[in-house]
Amino acid sequence: MKIKKGDKVVVISGHEKGKQGVVKETIPSKDKVIVEGVNMVTKHNKPSNQQSGAGTITHKEAPIHVSNVAIADPKGGKPVKVGYIFEEVDGKKVKVRVTKGKNASGAKLDKVKTKAKRKGK
Repeated sequence: MKIKKGDKVVVISGHEKGKQGVVKETIPSKDKVIVEGVNMVTKHNKPSNQQSGAGTITHKEAPIHVSNVAIADPKGGKPVKVGYIFEEVDGKKVKVRVTKGKNASGAKLDKVKTKAKRKGK
């Protein structure tokens, strides 16, 4: 999954389309994420003991499939396609906007030399 905890995302399909939020949790085994303030559900709880006599109603975020969200552009807030690239100096893995050639923080990348490996050579 390219979406990680703490990423700002936009919902691109479903009844919550267009809403933005920060990823609170990822569930890689089910390909789902929990986004803050998106896909809210109401949970009715039974009374915990006989003395209080009243139950509670709570609202919480439900998981949403990772295909229904996209990383938000830090400048405009629109959905962006993301890829990864390794920096030459540090060797760190950095998120890069595929469409515009800028990384996810908005800084423009210099010409990046990638080592292409060929099969059989």
